[in-house]
Amino acid sequence: MEPERTVASTTEWIIDEAPGRDVTAAIPADFRLASGERLSADTLVGRIHGPTKGPLVVITGGISSGRFAARWWSWAVRHGGPVDLDRVRVLAFDLLPGKTEPGVTITTQDQARLLAVLLDSLNEARIDAFVGASYGGCVGQAFAATFPERIGELIVISAAHRAHPAATAWRGVQRRVLAFARDCGREAEGVSLARELAMTTYRTADEFDWRFATIAPAQAGEAYPVCEYLISRGADYAEATSADRWISLSDSLDRHAVAPEAIRCPLTLLGFTSDRLVPIEDLRELAARAPALRRFDEAGSIFGHDAFLKERELVGRTLHDALSPLYARQPDEIAA
Repeated sequence: MEPERTVASTTEWIIDEAPGRDVTAAIPADFRLASGERLSADTLVGRIHGPTKGPLVVITGGISSGRFAARWWSWAVRHGGPVDLDRVRVLAFDLLPGKTEPGVTITTQDQARLLAVLLDSLNEARIDAFVGASYGGCVGQAFAATFPERIGELIVISAAHRAHPAATAWRGVQRRVLAFARDCGREAEGVSLARELAMTTYRTADEFDWRFATIAPAQAGEAYPVCEYLISRGADYAEATSADRWISLSDSLDRHAVAPEAIRCPLTLLGFTSDRLVPIEDLRELAARAPALRRFDEAGSIFGHDAFLKERELVGRTLHDALSPLYARQPDEIAA
């Protein structure tokens, strides 16, 4: 049984009521992925939060994130929050491929190029900052390396310049589960099972020990308390994605590779020593090789890779400190 724990309240937005306005961009007919493939989608959808004028901050999270940043990261992206919607405009976008689209071989550089298409449609030549966590941190690195003239600052949380082989091994098993279940006509069950496995890599043994008792069920094959939690998380995720989309974005994580030396904008980096998907040694290497490192912090956390979602005080302070130069602009530079 999970012990009581006091945390700051979080607003759970209904999607249609989440702050902001949607923006779209037509994907050029000649747009090709690095693999040579074409996306089936012809439109990229983003969402702008905050004032009508002011510094522009792009925010991207894990492969489950999307344009509703004020929903999936509601404690961080809010009025008066670490990413202060009173002081900056926030742009988030839906990662491709979408749930109903066929799978493709897509790289983080491809996602960065799609973001550039969206920025072009908004007549935004340059963003003031890119905040990326998990997969979003990989996309942010790719954007900084591909479009150095279009970015001011880069803030990366729980993402390195390469995929670690151990993380690739875990994700490879998930992809094979997804493909097997899809081909057997049991796609939703496959997504659920793959999500259960993924959750064991996102979190830590210490958290599971803290939250769940080892109470045996009545019969073999029935769920233990920790399994009940994983089954619930898996069932929820089966409604959120498809096997093809997950395979595409999971593979994109494992294809990710950016030379740290190519990230020439000021870089703020935060990693967690308990993160098994992104070992802290890889973040230390990224920090050592990045030519414009501004700040690198590492910390322990019971939440492992999901610390970027759970460690509100530490992550919030990192975000606030990195973005505070934007907040310091004169009030008349920002529309109310």
